[in-house]
Amino acid sequence: MPKCNGAEIIIDYLIKENVPYIFGLCGHGNVGLLNEAYDHCEKIKVVATRHEQAAGHMADAYFRVAHKPVATITSCGPGSCNLPVAVASAMMDSSAFLAITGNVPTQQFNRGPFQETYRHNQAEFSQVLRPYVKRSFQPTRVDMLPLSMRLAFKTMLTGRTGPVHLDVPLNLFVEEADVDVPDPDEWRQGISSRSQGDPAAVKQALALLLKAEQPLILAGHGMVLSEASTELTQLAKQLNIPVINTPNGKGAIDMRETLSLGDVGRNGTYPANQAARSCDVLLAFGCRFDDRVSSAWIPGYSFSIPPTRLIQVDIDPDEIGRNYPVHIGILGDARTVLRQMLEHLKSGNYEATQNNAAWFGQIDNWKQEWQEYNQPHFGSGASPLRPERVIHDMRNVLPNDTILLVDVGVHHNWVVQFWPAYQPQTVLQSWGFASMGFGVCGVLGAKLAAPDKPCVTVCGDAGFMMTPHIVSTAVEYGIPAVWVIWNNYAHGAIRDLQLGLWERELTTSFVKEETGELYNPDFAAMAKSMGAMGERVERPEDFKPALDHALKSNTPFVLDVIVDRDIKPPSVGTWQLPPFPHSEPSFTGIDE
Repeated sequence: MPKCNGAEIIIDYLIKENVPYIFGLCGHGNVGLLNEAYDHCEKIKVVATRHEQAAGHMADAYFRVAHKPVATITSCGPGSCNLPVAVASAMMDSSAFLAITGNVPTQQFNRGPFQETYRHNQAEFSQVLRPYVKRSFQPTRVDMLPLSMRLAFKTMLTGRTGPVHLDVPLNLFVEEADVDVPDPDEWRQGISSRSQGDPAAVKQALALLLKAEQPLILAGHGMVLSEASTELTQLAKQLNIPVINTPNGKGAIDMRETLSLGDVGRNGTYPANQAARSCDVLLAFGCRFDDRVSSAWIPGYSFSIPPTRLIQVDIDPDEIGRNYPVHIGILGDARTVLRQMLEHLKSGNYEATQNNAAWFGQIDNWKQEWQEYNQPHFGSGASPLRPERVIHDMRNVLPNDTILLVDVGVHHNWVVQFWPAYQPQTVLQSWGFASMGFGVCGVLGAKLAAPDKPCVTVCGDAGFMMTPHIVSTAVEYGIPAVWVIWNNYAHGAIRDLQLGLWERELTTSFVKEETGELYNPDFAAMAKSMGAMGERVERPEDFKPALDHALKSNTPFVLDVIVDRDIKPPSVGTWQLPPFPHSEPSFTGIDE
């Protein structure tokens, strides 16, 4: 066996796994790994960020686009402590990357050297990340690294995907051992996460679906992760069943399809929520039924389960029956279960017994009401810009295959409600953990994963100010991303919450204390100071040409768009923060 140091083992294995990038920040705890990476720049590129959180969001977004993991590298102490927000965001949305953190030398464990955390256990940063990773490995000898690397990738990519942590004491990067670096193909070629559903349960589910008078399919994020768009569309069309999606399931079916009703939940579409609470059988794939999707589980607002009979398909057994009782629960991969259903239909032993003409008549009415209510706002000439106009113009300007990242804030609600995704893996958002900075930073990871597609992020003024340094990283590495800053001079979502509960606000608007004047930095000037391009948009007629110019510039570009801060998204469901009462929908149909 060859003698090699720990850094060689790590880099060699990453290359064997075809990992193209390491995102991160230098520190004394990881210089040993960076030294080895220097010799392999042609096979694996290190992209240095100005903050560790940015590296994590970039890695997260890369996986959501490519469905292949990259790695991050951070140093011990505060360097790695900047990472958990991004790791948690990935974990909550089943996104995978390998978080490599440096730590103090094993020879100094428990002595309190520079940046060691040792109050309850030696070098215990692993305890910080444990809630937010599928597994944390901390090898303490060089000969433990091959097994740790092999298991890390297996854990990341089998079953429900998620981030994995590898904590490496400084000395392991440079100390040597006689070891072989494992071949991933030899170890993982026989492992498949494409688990079938129980054949009897699949047949039972299909029979129930075919007898339903008001059937509905729900596509969650698991459908996108499973890359099941083709099979979903085929089943929906073959059985003539409408489809709704969770926000993270956008694009699982082309939302221009007649059968697509849009997003379900508090800020979803009216047709989707009406169908979800009215259907008699719901076939749900890869959906956690979280509080925002399900209107805080309050019956009759987004879902009525029961009496709706739920068929829940998920690769994670913990999610089946977590929030709603299931009529049929199927443990399995979404694409595989869909293929099972399609195969059963080929046998010719199944016939649809329902007459759902009345069902589609209702749906057509809901669609028309929703369209009539919103259509006048899409062309609004008001200044500041009306939110619906911004989303509508973006969809008209951006190519069909554009990857849109959405940061966290009130703008997120508008995108969820009004952005039609035409393809899977083209709308990325931090849904479960709702991490501000995901869209701002992740857009670079998305662009590196899909260099031939336009990559644009919609981010709030507050979120942008948390991680504006990412623009300088884009300039440094020549990554042509576009930031559309939703400038409403506020933490808008929380401002709306304060005003709704108490009719007053504190700290949620950005104002100069002496004058009460609304205040934000000049974001376009900030971008230019970092070597990017920037433009401020205050009139609605200027937005489309500005966005078109930003795309065609093929350079990092920041658009500072002044958006009306007082218009609220039309709610079609509800949400609750106990003990506060839930709100009622602001739109319940034109005729009601």
